[in-house]
Amino acid sequence: MRTLIFGNSGSGKSTLARKLSAGHDLPHLDLDTIVWEPGQVAVMRSPEATQASLDAFLDEHEAWVIEGCYGELVEAAAPRCTQLVFLNPGREACLANNRRRPWEPHKYASAEEQDAMLENLQAWVSDYYTRLDQWSYAAHRRIFDAFPGAKSEIVEAP
Repeated sequence: MRTLIFGNSGSGKSTLARKLSAGHDLPHLDLDTIVWEPGQVAVMRSPEATQASLDAFLDEHEAWVIEGCYGELVEAAAPRCTQLVFLNPGREACLANNRRRPWEPHKYASAEEQDAMLENLQAWVSDYYTRLDQWSYAAHRRIFDAFPGAKSEIVEAP
Protein backbone atom coordinates (compact mmCIF):
# COMPACT_ATOMS: atom_id res chain seq x y z
CA MET A 1 0.00 0.00 0.00
CA ARG A 2 1.35 3.40 -1.03
CA THR A 3 -1.35 5.96 -0.23
CA LEU A 4 -0.97 9.64 -1.06
CA ILE A 5 -3.45 11.96 0.69
CA PHE A 6 -3.81 15.63 -0.20
CA GLY A 7 -6.18 18.55 0.23
CA ASN A 8 -6.63 21.89 1.96
CA SER A 9 -5.32 22.55 5.44
CA GLY A 10 -7.88 21.20 7.91
CA SER A 11 -9.37 18.71 5.45
CA GLY A 12 -8.43 15.71 7.61
CA LYS A 13 -5.23 14.61 5.90
CA SER A 14 -3.22 14.00 9.07
CA THR A 15 -6.08 12.22 10.83
CA LEU A 16 -6.65 9.83 7.91
CA ALA A 17 -2.92 9.31 7.38
CA ARG A 18 -2.34 8.44 11.04
CA LYS A 19 -5.24 5.94 10.99
CA LEU A 20 -3.97 4.24 7.83
CA SER A 21 -0.39 4.25 9.03
CA ALA A 22 -1.26 2.73 12.41
CA GLY A 23 -3.81 0.28 11.00
CA HIS A 24 -1.42 -1.11 8.40
CA ASP A 25 1.88 -0.54 10.27
CA LEU A 26 3.19 1.77 7.55
CA PRO A 27 5.67 4.63 7.69
CA HIS A 28 3.92 8.02 7.53
CA LEU A 29 5.36 11.17 6.00
CA ASP A 30 3.69 14.49 6.78
CA LEU A 31 5.05 16.72 4.00
CA ASP A 32 5.13 19.65 6.45
CA THR A 33 8.10 17.94 8.13
CA ILE A 34 10.22 18.21 4.97
CA VAL A 35 8.96 21.56 3.62
CA TRP A 36 9.64 23.78 6.64
CA GLU A 37 12.97 24.45 8.36
CA PRO A 38 13.08 22.56 11.67
CA GLY A 39 12.62 24.80 14.70
CA GLN A 40 11.55 27.81 12.64
CA VAL A 41 8.05 29.11 11.97
CA ALA A 42 7.08 29.74 8.34
CA VAL A 43 10.61 29.36 6.95
CA MET A 44 10.64 27.06 3.96
CA ARG A 45 13.54 24.80 3.06
CA SER A 46 14.89 25.05 -0.45
CA PRO A 47 12.94 23.17 -3.13
CA GLU A 48 16.04 21.04 -3.78
CA ALA A 49 16.33 20.01 -0.11
CA THR A 50 12.62 19.28 0.09
CA GLN A 51 12.68 17.14 -3.06
CA ALA A 52 15.76 15.29 -1.82
CA SER A 53 13.96 14.46 1.44
CA LEU A 54 10.89 13.22 -0.43
CA ASP A 55 13.03 11.10 -2.77
CA ALA A 56 14.90 9.61 0.20
CA PHE A 57 11.63 8.64 1.91
CA LEU A 58 10.24 7.09 -1.28
CA ASP A 59 13.45 5.16 -1.92
CA GLU A 60 13.69 3.94 1.67
CA HIS A 61 10.15 2.55 2.00
CA GLU A 62 8.33 -0.01 -0.13
CA ALA A 63 4.95 0.88 1.39
CA TRP A 64 3.89 4.15 2.99
CA VAL A 65 1.33 6.87 3.68
CA ILE A 66 2.19 10.41 2.61
CA GLU A 67 0.03 13.45 3.27
CA GLY A 68 0.16 17.15 2.56
CA CYS A 69 -1.16 20.10 0.62
CA TYR A 70 1.92 20.76 -1.53
CA GLY A 71 0.84 20.21 -5.12
CA GLU A 72 4.35 20.00 -6.51
CA LEU A 73 5.28 17.28 -4.01
CA VAL A 74 2.01 15.41 -4.53
CA GLU A 75 2.76 15.39 -8.26
CA ALA A 76 6.29 14.15 -7.59
CA ALA A 77 5.09 11.27 -5.39
CA ALA A 78 1.94 10.38 -7.36
CA PRO A 79 3.64 8.12 -9.94
CA ARG A 80 4.77 5.88 -7.06
CA CYS A 81 1.47 5.68 -5.16
CA THR A 82 -1.10 2.91 -5.45
CA GLN A 83 -3.99 5.04 -4.16
CA LEU A 84 -4.49 8.81 -4.47
CA VAL A 85 -6.93 10.37 -1.99
CA PHE A 86 -8.18 13.95 -2.42
CA LEU A 87 -9.86 15.26 0.74
CA ASN A 88 -12.23 18.05 -0.24
CA PRO A 89 -14.80 18.55 2.55
CA GLY A 90 -15.29 22.27 1.85
CA ARG A 91 -14.13 25.54 3.30
CA GLU A 92 -16.27 25.56 6.45
CA ALA A 93 -15.24 22.04 7.49
CA CYS A 94 -11.56 22.92 7.04
CA LEU A 95 -11.88 26.14 9.04
CA ALA A 96 -13.69 24.31 11.86
CA ASN A 97 -11.09 21.52 11.91
CA ASN A 98 -8.27 24.05 12.14
CA ARG A 99 -9.94 25.72 15.13
CA ARG A 100 -10.01 22.30 16.89
CA ARG A 101 -6.49 21.29 15.87
CA PRO A 102 -4.29 20.17 18.76
CA TRP A 103 -0.80 21.56 19.17
CA GLU A 104 1.57 20.25 16.49
CA PRO A 105 5.00 20.17 18.12
CA HIS A 106 6.69 19.21 14.85
CA LYS A 107 5.62 22.62 13.48
CA TYR A 108 5.54 24.97 16.48
CA ALA A 109 7.64 25.34 19.62
CA SER A 110 4.52 25.88 21.73
CA ALA A 111 0.74 25.77 21.56
CA GLU A 112 0.75 29.54 22.04
CA GLU A 113 2.98 29.99 19.00
CA GLN A 114 0.61 27.81 16.96
CA ASP A 115 -2.42 29.76 18.21
CA ALA A 116 -0.75 33.03 17.21
CA MET A 117 -0.62 31.78 13.60
CA LEU A 118 -4.25 30.57 13.48
CA GLU A 119 -5.76 33.67 11.89
CA ASN A 120 -3.11 33.65 9.13
CA LEU A 121 -3.81 29.96 8.52
CA GLN A 122 -7.56 30.54 8.43
CA ALA A 123 -7.18 33.33 5.86
CA TRP A 124 -5.01 31.07 3.72
CA VAL A 125 -7.54 28.20 4.03
CA SER A 126 -10.37 30.56 3.09
CA ASP A 127 -8.59 31.45 -0.16
CA TYR A 128 -8.12 27.80 -1.20
CA TYR A 129 -10.88 27.87 -3.83
CA THR A 130 -9.82 31.21 -5.38
CA ARG A 131 -6.02 31.25 -5.36
CA LEU A 132 -4.04 29.60 -8.14
CA ASP A 133 -0.80 28.46 -6.47
CA GLN A 134 0.46 24.87 -6.19
CA TRP A 135 -1.42 24.49 -2.90
CA SER A 136 -4.81 25.60 -4.24
CA TYR A 137 -8.00 23.79 -5.15
CA ALA A 138 -7.25 24.46 -8.84
CA ALA A 139 -3.89 22.68 -8.58
CA HIS A 140 -5.31 19.84 -6.50
CA ARG A 141 -8.23 19.36 -8.90
CA ARG A 142 -5.86 19.25 -11.87
CA ILE A 143 -3.65 16.65 -10.14
CA PHE A 144 -6.60 14.49 -9.16
CA ASP A 145 -8.30 14.65 -12.54
CA ALA A 146 -5.09 13.80 -14.41
CA PHE A 147 -4.09 10.85 -12.20
CA PRO A 148 -4.61 7.62 -14.16
CA GLY A 149 -4.54 5.17 -11.25
CA ALA A 150 -6.78 4.25 -8.33
CA LYS A 151 -8.12 7.39 -6.71
CA SER A 152 -10.92 8.69 -4.54
CA GLU A 153 -12.25 12.12 -3.61
CA ILE A 154 -13.81 12.47 -0.18
CA VAL A 155 -16.16 15.41 0.17
CA GLU A 156 -17.76 14.59 3.53
CA ALA A 157 -16.34 16.32 6.56
CA PRO A 158 -14.27 13.92 8.67
